[in-house]
Amino acid sequence: MSAPAFDLSGRVALVTGGGRGIGAAIATRLAEAGASVVIANRTLDVAEALAADLTARNLSARTAPLPGLGRAELHDLVGSAAAGAGRLDIVVHNAGGCPWASIDELDEEKLEQALSLNLKACFWLAQAAAPIMRRQNFGRILVTSSVSARVAMAGGAHYSAAKAGVNAFIRGAAFEYARDGITVNGVEPGFIAKDRGSMSKPEVADRLGQFIPVGHYGEADDIAFAMLYLASEQAKYTTGQTIVVDGGSTLPETGYAVEKHWGLS
Repeated sequence: MSAPAFDLSGRVALVTGGGRGIGAAIATRLAEAGASVVIANRTLDVAEALAADLTARNLSARTAPLPGLGRAELHDLVGSAAAGAGRLDIVVHNAGGCPWASIDELDEEKLEQALSLNLKACFWLAQAAAPIMRRQNFGRILVTSSVSARVAMAGGAHYSAAKAGVNAFIRGAAFEYARDGITVNGVEPGFIAKDRGSMSKPEVADRLGQFIPVGHYGEADDIAFAMLYLASEQAKYTTGQTIVVDGGSTLPETGYAVEKHWGLS
């Protein structure tokens, strides 16, 4: 058998929000490339099920609880992830989301949730991981951002603002850590197929798919493989960047442009 395209043997990776969907795909692809993966998830039994599946395939995976998003909790999480092997090479902050609300309906709790989960956690995870990575002269800090950072969606201004902040964090952190062997990058997913929620309904997916230039939703693996590259040695000269993985959905000026070009009704 030939060696994997991206070899992460001996690397230790922490993935937040790694229990299902994009996070599970990222954890799986990192493990398949040889990394020892720590799956952190609020719903621990979901993470444990994934870890058991990976372990059954002779891959290295364990779980860690994600009880909160404050500085102390995330510093403890990083310490726990590094404790087993004495190192931590890759941190993927994939946990994200927020309750949707218009600006008029927004309250402090919803805004704080969006900022804490999506943006503030980036700072605390990097702050905790950087000293470990600096000693190793190797580190990959990766974040699942969103195309929402560059486009508008009704009811999601607070989410878009948080993700735009994430992209600014990526650039700033990449600059600060550039001489420490640490790269900082992200991936911006567009519409990705899910197994739950209103957007998972076939009629919704079919309708929205018409407005995506490639004609359909993406898959969680589309994000995971981009992350796998960014986590690898081959990405050593890439830092401060986000890879947009959206099937071209941010290319046309409007949905009308898609309809007109492909003659959709």
